[in-house]
Amino acid sequence: MHENISHPLRYRVGEALSLVVAALTGAFLVYERTLPHESYTLTILAGVCFTCALIVFIYLYRSPNLVRAAQIDEVLRMASQLSAVMGEGLDEQSAEAVCKALLPKTNAIAVAITDRQSILAYVGIDKDLNPIDAPIRTQATHDVLNNGTLRVIRSADDIGFPVDRGHINGAIIVPLKRGDETLGTLKFYFPTARSINETQLSIAKGFGELLSTQIAATAMEEQKKLATSMELKALQNQINPHFLFNTINTIASFIRTDPAKARELLREFAKFYRSTLEDASDLIPLYREIDQTERYLGFEIARFGEDRIQFTREVPDELRDTYVPAFMVQPLVENAVKHAMPATGTLHICVRAEAEGDALVLSIVDDGVGMSEDRRQNIMDPKSHTGLGIAVRNIRDRVQGYYGPESFMAVESEEGKGTTITLHLKDGCTMNAQEMAASIDQKAPSALRN
Repeated sequence: MHENISHPLRYRVGEALSLVVAALTGAFLVYERTLPHESYTLTILAGVCFTCALIVFIYLYRSPNLVRAAQIDEVLRMASQLSAVMGEGLDEQSAEAVCKALLPKTNAIAVAITDRQSILAYVGIDKDLNPIDAPIRTQATHDVLNNGTLRVIRSADDIGFPVDRGHINGAIIVPLKRGDETLGTLKFYFPTARSINETQLSIAKGFGELLSTQIAATAMEEQKKLATSMELKALQNQINPHFLFNTINTIASFIRTDPAKARELLREFAKFYRSTLEDASDLIPLYREIDQTERYLGFEIARFGEDRIQFTREVPDELRDTYVPAFMVQPLVENAVKHAMPATGTLHICVRAEAEGDALVLSIVDDGVGMSEDRRQNIMDPKSHTGLGIAVRNIRDRVQGYYGPESFMAVESEEGKGTTITLHLKDGCTMNAQEMAASIDQKAPSALRN
């Protein structure tokens, strides 16, 4: 029996002990009555013990809600523990932690987790014979992987170890699933077939379902991150038809009035869309992101006039080559042109970069029309469906996807005075392109290592 006994089992042990004490003290009272000289002190003590033991037994036996509550509490605590362990998916490290957590909750002498080919973790007796990454050797496990059905095995021969395992003579093998797909197994090994009862079977089923649910939740999180990535691809490759139409019209108008300017704009236009497609690699130096932004503004300045839009950049030389995700700055500047330009006068836009410790802070500042607090809160709402809200949500999600939850986007605005959008990118000054790519891979975990 394991030292760490679960709460429901404690109630059953309490019932058994109280019944034994009641039986022994009752027998003593009967025996005492047959003696010629009774000891009143012993008789009173025995009577008190008998009465107390009987009361405790009846209380525990007639209080199934206590056992049920304890079972629910145990399941909730285990669910919380397993959820914390599997926060980044089920790999060798988390699988071993799961096995260590599950072993004391059963009568098993070993617990193992596999993927479809090899052992992810093994805890308990014969651990040295089952190293991590060793291929699956039992036919029973392959059968469960193939048919996706739980299997109870009551003999060593049916388990199918390649060598004699005299101390393991029973097993419960539970498939770990994501939908209809079997991704791995959870295995409980027992010393004898008699160790496998309905309680152990229920425990194995419950823990298997718990792990499968967590695997499914991890997969959903991965799909969410994939969807965010696909949104980025769509953003990178889209050609705004209005922008395209307006730019072509602008170039056409310069052909008659300023052919040299038209040729310059046409060259920049080709560079702009070539860069848009080339930047599908996601990570680019900061100077390239701002160059692309300035190239975009060149078309808008040509369209509206130099007296309507002015752009400045404030980027220290030491931050020019810092890698950032593509299309972090340009969509925000584009939104400023679309939504912040006043009816008359000049819209000033400034892009700043500065280091705050290891964090990279990017600011897009304009002195345009600004927005009300209600509108500001609306575009910051994760469920916002407006054009500006979608752009903000996309960039905010990508910021946290690359740099983690401690990074953020902040929007400050005042009507008639302008808007400042700040991107605070944790460790943005220290991570190179390879480290950032690895970072987002780690934040998009696999449900179960294959």
